[in-house]
Amino acid sequence: MRFLGRAGFLARGIMYIVIGWIALLVAFRKTGQQADKTGALHELSGTPFGEVALWVLVIGFLGMAIWGVLKYAIGVGSPPSSDQQSVDLTATVMRHPGGRIAVILIGLAFIGGGLYVGYQAWRMRFAGDLLLGEMGVRTRRIVGWLGRVGGVARGIVFMTAGVFLVVAAAEAKPGQAKGIDSALRTLARTPGGPWLLVLVAIGLVMFGLFSCSEVRWRRV
Repeated sequence: MRFLGRAGFLARGIMYIVIGWIALLVAFRKTGQQADKTGALHELSGTPFGEVALWVLVIGFLGMAIWGVLKYAIGVGSPPSSDQQSVDLTATVMRHPGGRIAVILIGLAFIGGGLYVGYQAWRMRFAGDLLLGEMGVRTRRIVGWLGRVGGVARGIVFMTAGVFLVVAAAEAKPGQAKGIDSALRTLARTPGGPWLLVLVAIGLVMFGLFSCSEVRWRRV
């Protein structure tokens, strides 16, 4: 179980680093690649070590899924909730009676979840899951900042996706429901311009690095 959990954190770390890198390229109009998991997989597959990296991700995410299921089965955890969202799902829900209200509630949940994730990260609530006693002072400080800033950036992405869901339901336009890629690209069109996306992208890379540090210091 310990191996499976650590493999999953490594896979998540790699994924967020690549998504953050793609988002940086998007900010400066250097790529048309999607800034989400699909785009990250395409980006990795085009590198010299792409095949190895993809196998690492497959094993890692499979390991994390099994680890979560096993924790739930033996009563020490709960099954992780999904943060996946798509226009097709939104459209399907909105076709049912009360569907628009349901989508609005889901969007508000994303916004609230993003605020919660960001707040928890900034207050360093993740520290309780780390083996701080095995870190040096400098390492503890670096890992702490990676977790704080990275978690806040992750929360911002969730909040942005939630706003799109609320708008899509309020205007009865499922096509306005956006995934991570569109949410990030929208940040580049805000008054802050691409620099806001740059900051969020750097934050996502930092969260990826924090996840990689969990491979060594996470209490599993």
